[in-house]
Amino acid sequence: MKRFVLAAIAAVALGGAAYADTIKVGVIGPFSGPFALQGKNFKAGIDAYMAVNGKKVGNDEVEVIYRDLPAADPAQSKSLAQELVVKEKVQYLAGFYFTPDAMAVTPILKQANVPMVIFNAATSAIVTKSPLVVRTSFTTWQTSTPIAKVAFDAGVKKVISVVSDYGPGVDAENAFKAGFEKQGGEVVQAIRMPLSTNDFSPIMQRIKDSGAQGVFAFLPSGPTTLGFVKAYNENGLKTAGIKLFAPGDLTQESDLPALGDAALGMQTTFHYAISHDSPENKAFVAAAGKAIGNPAELTFPAVGAFDGMHVIYKMIEATGGKQDAQKAVDAVKGLSWVSPRGPVTIDAESRHITQNIYLREVAKGDDGKYYNKEIQTFEKQGDPGLAAAK
Repeated sequence: MKRFVLAAIAAVALGGAAYADTIKVGVIGPFSGPFALQGKNFKAGIDAYMAVNGKKVGNDEVEVIYRDLPAADPAQSKSLAQELVVKEKVQYLAGFYFTPDAMAVTPILKQANVPMVIFNAATSAIVTKSPLVVRTSFTTWQTSTPIAKVAFDAGVKKVISVVSDYGPGVDAENAFKAGFEKQGGEVVQAIRMPLSTNDFSPIMQRIKDSGAQGVFAFLPSGPTTLGFVKAYNENGLKTAGIKLFAPGDLTQESDLPALGDAALGMQTTFHYAISHDSPENKAFVAAAGKAIGNPAELTFPAVGAFDGMHVIYKMIEATGGKQDAQKAVDAVKGLSWVSPRGPVTIDAESRHITQNIYLREVAKGDDGKYYNKEIQTFEKQGDPGLAAAK
């Protein structure tokens, strides 16, 4: 069976798809289940980009084909990718909310002659698994390193680390620890939780018992982050003066109404906020808000998808619509543009995105709505995780 699939992939790579008038992009993401909002944001970002830039690159029509992966499932992710390549004859693969799902697909890219553009999955190592991977999202090393300095500068010297036990969580734990110890702080304990954890009361008790002045947390955005921040507030950690530090996954805009006043003043570091003040972002928010239907549901995966489509369009342009994965990837190495999040560059060596990281604080606008207010910029941040791995 494996030999048949690989032979079919090779046939597609050499066959008629190379000169198709319709360029197909296969997008894998959670379009149902507990993380469906994130998949909805993938689609909103794609639809917004195509609404602004059209559905054609040169003479070629761009068609997006979606496949639903409700939760992290590497085997199913690989199966869906093979189906997209063999049956649908896609020339590009994109999306991928969870790291294990992206990792599972990297082995087929070379023989399939298909690049992968990561809209979200945030483990540093994904880009090292194949020379045909390009990232337009962020990594947890990138978003978790600056918050370590923020915590230390706030007078916190002892922190307990709590993360989901999978690639991005481990990266976040290591990034915060490296940054915090460099400042002179101490991580007194490190807790890794199963990805499926939804009862956080025992964790909150362990945080209280640790004697730490603060907690650093990372969980994938969705029901888990909302549950964690609620548990932090409801178990009395905030009133006890134990400060919460995290990358921006924990305060995605769509969760802020549910968190309410309890989230006010919470600080996170992240690559994007809906409130980012620039003409590019205002245009993006208008288009993506229209695409998603309910602008209150708009959150960060949409910008990863929007910029991902920009990269894919540049790849199609560079290859003249022909199927040549390496030429497509080479064409975007060093590519710079002004994204809705600010100035960005695809690093020519790592194929990872270099971007500003912002310190944001949850605030309440004059309209009564909660938002992440940018209060500091860490400019042109690469991925410290890739450097640490060398």
